[in-house]
Amino acid sequence: METVQIVLDKSLLKAADRAARLTRQNRSSLVRNALREHLRKLEIAAMEERDREGYRKHPEDLAEVLAWEQVAAWPEE
Repeated sequence: METVQIVLDKSLLKAADRAARLTRQNRSSLVRNALREHLRKLEIAAMEERDREGYRKHPEDLAEVLAWEQVAAWPEE
């Protein structure tokens, strides 16, 4: 692992420390996990945008997806 410095305003630091205590992890672990989760969400958003662009280019495929959407149960985030 590498050591990095980040700058946080006082209220964000207090909130992070409070969350770390509540989740029984240290501050570094909390920040690592939060960053991983944020990066995962960014990647999902990028993949969804690529899918939307693909369906804009090939709208004939969209009808099949829309039919699937009617019966699929998607998990909430």
